[in-house]
Amino acid sequence: MAQNKELKNILSNALLEIADSIESGNFGKRIKIGLTTLGSEHGVENLVKGAHIAKSMSSQYDIVLIGPKVDTDLELIEVNTEEEMHKKMEELLDSGYISACVTMHYNFPIGVSTVGRVVTPGKGREMIIATTTGTSSAHRTEAMVKNALYGIVTAKSIGIKNPTVGILNLDGARQVEKALKELKQNGYDINFTESMRSDGGCVMRGNDLLTGTPDVMVTDTLTGNLLMKIFSSYSTGGDYEALGYGYGPGVGFDYDRNILILSRASGSPVVANAIKYAFDISNGNINKIAKEEFSKAKNAKLDDILKSLTKETKKETNSEEIKVPEKEIVTASISGIDIMDLEDAVRALWKNNIYAESGMGCTGPIVLVSESKYDQSIQVLNKEGYACEGNSHC
Repeated sequence: MAQNKELKNILSNALLEIADSIESGNFGKRIKIGLTTLGSEHGVENLVKGAHIAKSMSSQYDIVLIGPKVDTDLELIEVNTEEEMHKKMEELLDSGYISACVTMHYNFPIGVSTVGRVVTPGKGREMIIATTTGTSSAHRTEAMVKNALYGIVTAKSIGIKNPTVGILNLDGARQVEKALKELKQNGYDINFTESMRSDGGCVMRGNDLLTGTPDVMVTDTLTGNLLMKIFSSYSTGGDYEALGYGYGPGVGFDYDRNILILSRASGSPVVANAIKYAFDISNGNINKIAKEEFSKAKNAKLDDILKSLTKETKKETNSEEIKVPEKEIVTASISGIDIMDLEDAVRALWKNNIYAESGMGCTGPIVLVSESKYDQSIQVLNKEGYACEGNSHC
C-alpha cells in the first residue's frame, strides 16, 4: 500500500509538471530561485510573504527558502545565522541546485556591482540603473564605463534586445561618453538614446530619470544606490521600500554567481519582484550573454580605452605661465567638457591665443568663447583630447 501511495505521488507530481510546462511553454529543467530570509529590517515574515507573492505570480519557477524554520509550503533549507545562510546559498548556487538567489548585505569582490531595476514615476516605464551596489572599479570613470556594459548585459538578459543607453549628468559623465563612443567606433554596438529635453544628447538630465528615457541609465554606484532608495520608497516615507525589483544581480568580468541584492528595508512587493527578476536573468542566461558582450567589447579595444582613463595625463598645469589673450565678448558656449577638465580646457584655448571663460550651463560645465572663434575652439579642444559638443542652451 505504501508503495502504491508513493507511486501515485510521483505520477501526480509528474502530471502537474507537465501541465505547468504546457501552460508556460517551457519544457526545460524547472528553474529554482533561492531567497535568504535573515537580515530584513521588517523581519523574516516579510521576506516569506514576498516569496509567497512571487509564487502566486508565476508557475515557471520554484522558490527555495534559506533561513530559520517557518510555517510555509515552500521548500526550506534550515539555517540559523547569516554567515551559515550565505555559505549555504553559495553551495546551492555552485552546485547548480538553484539558478539564482535573492539576498541582503552580501559582499561582492571588487569588479562586480549590481544592476537595479525600477519603475519610473513619470510614465510607469521600467528602467535599468547601472549600478547600485558593489564596486566595478576603484577608478570612478572606469567604473561607469564598466557599469554601462553591465547594464547592457542585464537588459539583454531580461529580453531587451537592443537596449537604449543614457549617461546620468554627473562628474565624469563626459569622459564616460567619450570612452563609450570610442568603443562604439571600434565596433561594439551601443544604442545611445536622446534626452527628452530640447538639448538632446546621451547625457541624461533629472527629467530623464523620472520618465525613464533610457532602458539603461549609467551612473556611479553610490548615486545609483541613492536612486534605488528614492524610487523604491518615495511613496512610503522612506522606511519601507515598496516599488521596483531591488538592487539586482551582481555582474562582472569572470563572475558567474547569480546573486541579487535587496535592501534591508525592502518590503514584500519588492521581494516578490526581485524573485521574478532573478528568474528573468536566469531564464535569459545572463552569464552566457555577459561572456558574449564582454568578448565583443574587448575586441573593440575596451582594455586600451580603460587604460587611457586611468593613466596619468600630462596636461598643462595651472602653475605654467600662459598669457591670457585680450578679452573678448564671449557668447558662444561649448558643452561636454568634464568639470574636472574645465579650467585646463580654458587654458588650452588661451595657449592657442583664443580668449575663453569657464561657466556652468543648465546641462553642466561650459566654455565660453566668441562667436567668431567658435569653430576654431572646437577644433583645438578636440585636438587636445577634451570631449566637447556644440552650443548649449536650456
